[in-house]
Order: sequence, then C-alpha cells, then structure tokens
Amino acid sequence: MVVGVINDKNRCMNIVVCVKQIPDPASPGALDATTHALKRDGKLILDESDAYGVEMALQLVATAGSGEVYVVSMAPNGETSGMRTALAMGAVKGLLVSDPALAGSDALTTAKILAAAVTKLGGADLIITGTESSDGYTGTVPEQIAEVLGLPSVTFAKKVKIEGSVLKVDRQSESGYDEVECTLPAVISVTAGVVEPRYPSFKGIMDAKKKPLDVVTASDLAVTPTGWAGAGQKIVNVTQAEARKAGQVIEDDGEAFGKIVDFLENLKLI
Repeated sequence: MVVGVINDKNRCMNIVVCVKQIPDPASPGALDATTHALKRDGKLILDESDAYGVEMALQLVATAGSGEVYVVSMAPNGETSGMRTALAMGAVKGLLVSDPALAGSDALTTAKILAAAVTKLGGADLIITGTESSDGYTGTVPEQIAEVLGLPSVTFAKKVKIEGSVLKVDRQSESGYDEVECTLPAVISVTAGVVEPRYPSFKGIMDAKKKPLDVVTASDLAVTPTGWAGAGQKIVNVTQAEARKAGQVIEDDGEAFGKIVDFLENLKLI
C-alpha cells in the first residue's frame, strides 16, 4: 500500500523517524527495586508502533524518487538492537542518545532530546513518530517535539499525501477522519495499521551491521538532563493486581434465557 504521493518527482525527501526501543513484550518484565520502573538493562527491540513510521517514511521516499530515511532514539546502555531493525528495513543512518543522567526523564525532556537529535542530523522535510509507545502510553511526545522545533504537528495520521511543500493528512478521529493540511517541514504521528511494515531481509540485516549509528550524550546535544529529579513524579509502590474472579456458569435447562436476562438486568446492561 502506497502511503504518500509526491507530484514533484525531482524533490529529495529527507525524513527522520523517532523510534523507541523497548523490552521484548514476549519476555517477562521486571521492575527496578529502587525506582519501581521497568528494567531496561537488557536487549531492547523496536517498538511495533514505530515500525509503521519507519515503513511510511521508506514508502514516501521511494515515491519521491530520492531522499533518505534516518532514525533517532533515546535508550540506556548504548543499546541499538531495535534501531538496527529499522536500519535493516531500509533506513540509512541512526543517532542514539544514551546517557545515565537521562534515566527517569519525563515526556518533555524526552521530546527535547529527540528534537535536538533531529537538529544534529541536519533537520528533515518530515519527522515521523508513533502515536504513543507501547511501554509508556503518554501520547504527548510527538506534539512536544513539534513545539520545541517550532513546527506544525498533525496527529493520528491514517493516510498521508505530499504535494510540493504541502502535507495532506487524513487524521483519524472518533467519528471518522479529518482532512488536514500544513506546510513542510512538519511532525506527524501515525496510527498502527496505516501501512504494513516490511520484514527485514537477510541482506538488509547484514547491511544494517555496517550502516552508521552514532551514539551521543545529552551534553553533546546541549540539553540539560533532569532525570528522576525533574520528572515531577515518582512511583512509590507497586501492588499485585487482584486475581480475576470466577464467572457465573448458566446451564441451558430450557429456561436459561431468563437467567441470562436477569443477570444482565442486575448489571444494568438492559
């Protein structure tokens, strides 16, 4: 499925995709004993929600006929496994911000870091993010990146079209979608399912090992990290969720429908 159409075939489209690397959801997660936050000291994978952004960027550049796709991320311990997946899909370069002082950063600090990383790469015609990460769900970072960079922001993009320097987006809403336009450069967040992310080929995986992936700190970007102290909140306790109670079994004795009606009436569902 083609997600973008650019009428000017001679235009070079450079796109930066902000991706998050998260602990593998298929593995049992663990919490830090001190901060009660999710441990991120092992291998991290590309957040599935960001794979849609990478694929969209690749298709837009392919349709344009020229340009490059870059990825930026913020992760601890210099972890790049998830970013290598994006490079294996077709991105040409990555920039990782890894700094112990960033542990516990709030959404705004994260946005400032990612915005500075985009600037360090030389900017872009378009910056793409997911709507929210699978392990954080704040949903505020894309708009904050746009504000820091002074760019227009379009959220929940389900379809994208670029004509010259104009970005046209079908923005998903509760009642359907809104048709939104703005000038480039801009920041967009894309919904899951907007495209079908490609699987990295064996050649892509091997090539990704040789693609440039720079690692920088917050000070390299001239951003002051605030960490847990500046987050304005902390996790004070974590308790086990209550076990799900057993449901009620209604056997069909010929009058089961009446019991079901009574049950639904007690729940005020009918």
